Amino acid sequence: MFQAFLNMWRVKELRNKLLFTLAMIAIYRIGFFIPLPAVNQAMLEKFASNLNSSAFGNVLQFVGIFTGGSLSQSTIFGLGIMPYISASIILQLLTTVVPSLQALQKEGPAGQQKIIEWTRYITVGLCLVQGGFWLRVMQSQNLVEPAYTTGSGLILFLICGLTGLTAGGVFLMWVGEQIDKYGIGNGASLIITAGIIHRMPGAVTTVAENFDVQGGPGKFGIDTVIFLTASFIFVVAGAIVITQGQRRIPIQQAKHTRGRRVYGGQKTYLPLRVNHGGVMPIIFASALMLFPSILLGWLSSAANANLGSWPTWLTDSVFFFDRNFRSQGYLYIVFYVGMIYFFAYFWTTVQFQPKEVATQLRDHGSFIPGLRPGPRTAEYLEVVMERITYVGAGFLSIIAIIPTIVSTAMNIPFMITQFLGGTGVLIVVSVMLDFVQRIEANLMMRNYQGFLSSGGSGKGPRIRGGGMM
Repeated sequence: MFQAFLNMWRVKELRNKLLFTLAMIAIYRIGFFIPLPAVNQAMLEKFASNLNSSAFGNVLQFVGIFTGGSLSQSTIFGLGIMPYISASIILQLLTTVVPSLQALQKEGPAGQQKIIEWTRYITVGLCLVQGGFWLRVMQSQNLVEPAYTTGSGLILFLICGLTGLTAGGVFLMWVGEQIDKYGIGNGASLIITAGIIHRMPGAVTTVAENFDVQGGPGKFGIDTVIFLTASFIFVVAGAIVITQGQRRIPIQQAKHTRGRRVYGGQKTYLPLRVNHGGVMPIIFASALMLFPSILLGWLSSAANANLGSWPTWLTDSVFFFDRNFRSQGYLYIVFYVGMIYFFAYFWTTVQFQPKEVATQLRDHGSFIPGLRPGPRTAEYLEVVMERITYVGAGFLSIIAIIPTIVSTAMNIPFMITQFLGGTGVLIVVSVMLDFVQRIEANLMMRNYQGFLSSGGSGKGPRIRGGGMM
């Protein structure tokens, strides 16, 4: 691996791409130290710490996965890359149901460029909406300096804050596109990954500061540290298995005789991913499960305020569901797992079209041995995809609920157990696997030994003028 690391810097083109990507990520991190004007950062930090156990605090933690926790700091990159990701998902879903967008997607580069343009417009709109909501929350919670709470000062705060948040979101969208064009890897995904990884040193520091060999009250004993380390390794390995797992369907190409030559007849396979939806089922399930928590939290507050005036059965029901629908409650976990399964099948249905795949196989003269091309092939692919999606959703459910179970059972802060599973780990694993595979492809293309390959001298030919050194 050390040799492969050195090989990365031998290729001039790859070295420039890596340096450009690192520079863009560094610029992204610098934005976290540029605060919005007129915001009392000390009061905001105190406000965020008091919300850790509330429904709105869960919203901030979920959004923080994509923003690196910048909303609690109120910086110009407070919205992160999330508006751009949301806009991309919206257009991706609309493309599957709107015929005009489907036709536009099939037009090639021109159609793709038009879809990218619409994605940018939607991103700006989402930045304005989300930024306005967050500024309104800060203003209602008295987190703004007194001179900017009323009158012209408030208007100036809203204009400057909304401009700063929108400009920061659009700038991050531009950074992601520049990484796609001039760097290596998926720009938006790398930005999200950087926002997640930067939390890890804080979690490690917390464990180190509270470490005690004897494991006293409120301390982490040696057994707890070993368990956390082993669990982290196990979960990361499981996430890699889920991300890379495939069901390979054998494909046979038909033979074609042209003159005296016979073409085709090769055997290949059709890879069907076990986790075809990636991390999207967990993201959708987590986002949707926030609304019942917020609603029940509001009803619980109202029931406490009107205790005695409401019917007993109503207050008891509200308190029961509010207690068990929090992230540690069993009802929350049951519904959470159910939503993961639902969105796993939903996203697979949206992304994978068995009829279209069967048609493409038939048009290319390929077929699955033992099955007739056309409807029978599509039916077989649909059945196989349903079965492997069930297994993939089960793995996703296990990884998603591990942080909550460990945090509740062992009384470990969630900021530590969040690295034992959930959305963040899946995002980091999938993005880093894609990043390594792209570097591997660049190295192998130039006859260099990569991270995933073995054998060879590890050093490619020195070709002048061909991008090698």
